Amino acid sequence: MVRWSRDLPVAVTLIAMIGLAGEALGRIYAGPLLTQLIWGAAAGSVAVGVAARRLPSWLVAPLSVAAMTGYTLLALRLAAGRADLPDPLGVLVADAVRNGIPRLLTSMIPVEAIPDTVIVPLVAAWLTGLAGTEVALRAARPLLGYLPPTLLYAGAVYVVGPNADQARWLTLAFAAAAVVGLAVTGRPAVSTPGRTGPPAASAPYGPAQPVAATGDDTPARTRAATRARAVAGSAAGAAVVVALAAAVAPVVATRVGGTPVDPRRYVQPPQVDSLDENPLIRISGWALEPEQLLFDVTTLDNGGAGPATDGAAADPDQPTPDEGTDDAGPAGAPTRIRLAVLSDYDGVTWRVGATYRNAGRILPPPTPNPDTTVDTVRQEITVADLTGRLLPAVPTPRQVDGARIAYDQDTGTLIHPDGLTPGLRYTVTSARERPDANLLSTADVPAGPAVARVLRVGDGTPDRMRRLADQLATDNGAPYDRALAIEEFLSTHYRLDADAPSGHAYPNLEFFLFGPRNAGGQRGTSEQFAASFAVLGRLTGLPTRVVVGFRSATGTGPVRGGDAYAWPEVYFTGPGWVAFDPLPRPDTQPRPVEQDFRPPPQEPTPPPTEEPEPTDTPGAEPSTEAAADRPRPGGLSGPLLASGGAGLLVVLAAGLAALVVLLRRAQRRRRLADGPPPQRIAGAWREVTDALRLAGRPAPPHLAATEVAAHAAAAATPPPVPDPPDTAADPAAAGKIRPPLPPLDDLANLVNRAAFAPEAASDDDARRAADRATAYTDTLRARQSWWRRLLWSLHPGPLRWRR
Repeated sequence: MVRWSRDLPVAVTLIAMIGLAGEALGRIYAGPLLTQLIWGAAAGSVAVGVAARRLPSWLVAPLSVAAMTGYTLLALRLAAGRADLPDPLGVLVADAVRNGIPRLLTSMIPVEAIPDTVIVPLVAAWLTGLAGTEVALRAARPLLGYLPPTLLYAGAVYVVGPNADQARWLTLAFAAAAVVGLAVTGRPAVSTPGRTGPPAASAPYGPAQPVAATGDDTPARTRAATRARAVAGSAAGAAVVVALAAAVAPVVATRVGGTPVDPRRYVQPPQVDSLDENPLIRISGWALEPEQLLFDVTTLDNGGAGPATDGAAADPDQPTPDEGTDDAGPAGAPTRIRLAVLSDYDGVTWRVGATYRNAGRILPPPTPNPDTTVDTVRQEITVADLTGRLLPAVPTPRQVDGARIAYDQDTGTLIHPDGLTPGLRYTVTSARERPDANLLSTADVPAGPAVARVLRVGDGTPDRMRRLADQLATDNGAPYDRALAIEEFLSTHYRLDADAPSGHAYPNLEFFLFGPRNAGGQRGTSEQFAASFAVLGRLTGLPTRVVVGFRSATGTGPVRGGDAYAWPEVYFTGPGWVAFDPLPRPDTQPRPVEQDFRPPPQEPTPPPTEEPEPTDTPGAEPSTEAAADRPRPGGLSGPLLASGGAGLLVVLAAGLAALVVLLRRAQRRRRLADGPPPQRIAGAWREVTDALRLAGRPAPPHLAATEVAAHAAAAATPPPVPDPPDTAADPAAAGKIRPPLPPLDDLANLVNRAAFAPEAASDDDARRAADRATAYTDTLRARQSWWRRLLWSLHPGPLRWRR
């Protein structure tokens, strides 16, 4: 009875500590299945150890491992059934044993409890229970027996990393369980009658043996030595504890508020080949085989809503921008199915640039944009001749049943790590977003490092493409208007041709846009249309990307090679990603590019004409009698009122001018002296751009910082003077020579560094940027005429110009 009273608290403590380690790991899992299985493994392993404590030690481990094997198979079968995995249990177990660790560390958060992600925690929990029970019960060392659960808990916290909230209460509960277990299993001192010396050693888990009361026969010297050794040992232990606390406490304190290390960065996620990294090059191949069956799709649930069609069925060949990125419509309406999203362009290739993570059925929910409505689309897709690893789906997928997948959360792209095979069938549930079409015309586009990836163009952009982008953006200030202008230009000037060669590098796009028609130019597949739109959009300051996918005319039925195409998307603040269709409309003849892409003709200035001298029209003057009979109103006279009103207007104008000057000075001081270094560098750059606008030479909005610097230097260079004035002979001529402008290259480099690496900007960089901006703006103002300098200080434009 005494032994059970001491074994039971140890067993309960071990189960609690292992279960709490499972709770800590379960914070990154979807659903409670993993934690339930860990609690079962803890109870099972400890129960086997307690039941076999009277057996020989060499027999306990085989019995426990056999029980672990049976429990693990049962748990894996349960996890496979919950995930609806179609493979046989033997195949799933073998695959989990081979790939359990890498798939656990490459799975997307939240991790679904499937055989791959369950087997490692289960085996670790069972072996921890086996080791802890043997040490704590058989060897009667509870404190040492609690070490394996502690290591398991530390491993669980490390695997979770920064992907969950702090496990503060779980850690306190874990420590409390260990303390309670040690307190309950402590061994009380056993004393004997007539003995005043140290108690005799008692058996760890058995009744104390009585000691005969023979009196105190221990010599006083021996007792003193014993006490001295005890005091010395206690002092040495206390000193070691204090030293460790002094050495470790500062390190631990600095790590409390830090971000844990994510072990997933040490494991390479699933990779794809070049065809899946750049599926845009497959458009031409699919266009040449329009009848090739790629896959079959069946729409099971369309969300009950579709795009507005004004009572008419939407034309699958004419998707409109208002339909948004996800334009699956009601039953029987056209459906746009996405294969891949290409965000990176280096002037040669559009690439996906995704980081795929193994995922279960449930995918992380996307953050919906505020100006959109979300409905659900559920489709069943059966693969036929579609090859590669990319899985088609209506964006944005939320759940995938029937196939093992990996997922890129940034782009919403799915892959099948084992590759597509004919007959592969899966069901995908997607959250479809529809932007509010009424807000697009006034929607803005974001800027800065957050969208730098979808604004970047490769080096070596052809000059003709830049000039075309400038021309399209000239009369279209609003972002949505610029996107529509690019869409209309491409759809009205170019021809869709399935036989056009593939390619979307700068030379290919330049030939597509400006090449002679009789030599194959100005025609292409949707690859060239989408890539040209995206590049021209980025040149005008629009965040763009290219999407490769398919059109299903009814949302149900076969999808063939002729249904594959690419389309561009633009990101707006609020509505999110919005799709555009630059393809030409059916039965329309393209208009030659030369008719629109040329400098506007300059109208001749009409000669001045002599204006006829104004003639006074005789009018009826009031008669003297009528004037005499008219009653005069009392009060102030007319001239006095006029002079008073004029004076009041002058005072108001002077007050407004003074107010503008004060606000402008405060704005400049705030830009150059307030805030962190990146903000001050950006403020210095805004001083330069405002100065260019005040000088009548604004920089186009799509230019990069280095290009603005070149524009400022070229636009403000004074024309050459054939015969410079002799300032020595004529001192007044010295004032006519305009001082040279300081270069802006250093400031442009500081602006780029602050935008893409804000943590690298220092106070010295901010002060240098302020000096460069001040020198440039002051010099540029000094070069202006006297009336423009006066207007420079009084102009309220910098106070209201949008940044």
